[in-house]
Amino acid sequence: MLVNEAIRAREVRVVGANGDQIGVKSRQEALEMAKNANLDLVMVAPNGKPPVCRIMDFGKYRYEQQKREKEARKKQRTINVKEVRFSPTIDEHDFNTKLRNARRFLEKGDKVKASIRFRGRAITHSEIGREVLNRLAEECKDIGVIESRPKMDGRSMFLIMAPETTESKS
Repeated sequence: MLVNEAIRAREVRVVGANGDQIGVKSRQEALEMAKNANLDLVMVAPNGKPPVCRIMDFGKYRYEQQKREKEARKKQRTINVKEVRFSPTIDEHDFNTKLRNARRFLEKGDKVKASIRFRGRAITHSEIGREVLNRLAEECKDIGVIESRPKMDGRSMFLIMAPETTESKS
């Protein structure tokens, strides 16, 4: 944003400190008006014909803007992808342990990538791995939604689940 002497336009449309239109003035006149009010002349619309300038306290304006940006960053949430690995011949207890981990990740708001690595000849029975992933999705359907169905990628099969949000519940 251009402020005070940095403004190069010959004529500018001036908006007062309280938002009222003052009219088209020369740059020098507008600067004088801003100085008399103990404020800054700030160009808010450089593409206008003539450019629009506003008389305001630029330091206060920048401070308010930074405060708003900081508040927006605070509300923003980064989503992590946590991975839970299974094998096609997983036993009941091991499955329950990994299921518990996946549920915990979903409850915390993270996405879960469940993957199965096929070793050796196990790849010929990929339907067993698909059943394991479908069972996991079924067990977690109350707190998560399937983002991508089980699919093969080389010797691995994976499924991605996202936490259920209030929008997806309705």
